[in-house]
Amino acid sequence: MDEQYQIIYQQAKNFKKKYHLSIAWRIKHHCKVIAKHLNPGEEVLYTFCAQRNDISWNFINTCVVCLTSRRIIIGQKRLLFGYYMTSVTPDMFNDLEVVKKIIWGQVYIDTVKEVMKFSNIQPSALSEIESSITSYMMEEKKKYLSKEN
Repeated sequence: MDEQYQIIYQQAKNFKKKYHLSIAWRIKHHCKVIAKHLNPGEEVLYTFCAQRNDISWNFINTCVVCLTSRRIIIGQKRLLFGYYMTSVTPDMFNDLEVVKKIIWGQVYIDTVKEVMKFSNIQPSALSEIESSITSYMMEEKKKYLSKEN
């Protein structure tokens, strides 16, 4: 877990350093939530930080989103106690929407059950996030479709 945590945390720090206008804090705690729920053999591919809502003035709900070799994991440590962890497997993934606004951008991940909203992301990071998630999900969906046939 410690090695995986270091990888996740380093990727999150690099994202925050590269896109410093994205609003996120408590990154260490969010990364620990994700590391706790990684399965054996699961490899971390891409990590970014954002708000877990679509309201730009409500910047309390920060989270870390991690793309692994098997799924997307969203980790969010609560302020006082507990945490939220959401997992999206490729078969549950429907669509991805990117919205650029005046100051920040938003990413919407549409799944079978819900639409997850991430906001207060620096606009220049949007294309990197979109291409990372989309290319991975397209490859994984091909694997799921070939297994069904």
